Amino acid sequence: MKHFTIVSVLIILLTIIVYIFLQSVGLLPIQASSQAIIIDQLFDIHIGIIAFLFSLISVFIGYSLIVFRRNKQFPDEDGKHVTGSSKLEIVWTLVPLGVVIFISYLGALSLAETRKVEPQALAVNVTGGQWYWSFTYPDYGITSDVLYLPVDRQVKLSLTSVDVIHSFWVPEFRVKQDVLPGENFVKELRFTPIEKGDYMVLCAELCGGAHAYMNSPVKVVTEVNFQDWVDEELGNFPQDPVSLGERLSKNNGCFGCHSIDGSDGVGPTWKSVFGSEKSLVSGEKIIVDEEYLYDSIINPNSQIVLGYPANVMAQNYVDLFTEEEINNMIEFIKSLE
Repeated sequence: MKHFTIVSVLIILLTIIVYIFLQSVGLLPIQASSQAIIIDQLFDIHIGIIAFLFSLISVFIGYSLIVFRRNKQFPDEDGKHVTGSSKLEIVWTLVPLGVVIFISYLGALSLAETRKVEPQALAVNVTGGQWYWSFTYPDYGITSDVLYLPVDRQVKLSLTSVDVIHSFWVPEFRVKQDVLPGENFVKELRFTPIEKGDYMVLCAELCGGAHAYMNSPVKVVTEVNFQDWVDEELGNFPQDPVSLGERLSKNNGCFGCHSIDGSDGVGPTWKSVFGSEKSLVSGEKIIVDEEYLYDSIINPNSQIVLGYPANVMAQNYVDLFTEEEINNMIEFIKSLE
């Protein structure tokens, strides 16, 4: 009984020390959404269990190595033969079962919080592609490559992908949602930002060569500043074809593969590409004109430039963009002399 008392005290002390250490090293970023608060309660419980199990194992092993090591006090003989203990088996079955049930209950509360519907939620349609995020605000007719959100107002995201599986994740919001290709697989995610600041959307699903760079800014601002941004987007943006094409290209991730300054990328640079001669993987040489650019957008695998991979661009741009939008993008490319 003396040994069990000492071990119990050591386990309690080490558990407290390990728990405080794990809480102090900053394992989690700030809580920037109301959902993060209840989700972090689950993390705290898990950290406490981890600290206890680590202490339980470490103390028993360390204490046994020090106190019960072979020496003159203990004869060189076999220890007591123990066949089993029904009481111990019942305890170590019921206690973990109770812990799992309790954590499941908290998990259900957390899930209910992330799915709670508020009638005044801000609707945002999120599109993921290799390798970009695009955000459309259907109530305002705005599309942006930056996710602007008002603080203290629930956001309803409707997420889809144009190519492969992606995963929408802002660590400070804690919530995460896989994004699936196909119009029949639109996923919904709700959260309420509670801290103003700049964050980053990450892709948490390996989606190809530039997966690590599939990031987009998130800006949480006051309601007044959000409305100012809406007014600016609706009123001050130039409406000429080149400007419209630049905006469309930017918001749909084209710059993630095609540079506009001549630097190398996943795809050919757009700088000075119009009117230039290119060699194709087929061995053919072509002059980049309006017809070639149009075909490259609606059927990107038809004429691949030599030295660049196929099957990178989404195959459904013909369905995503109108004829006018495609022509605006071509006008923008032509302007990059």
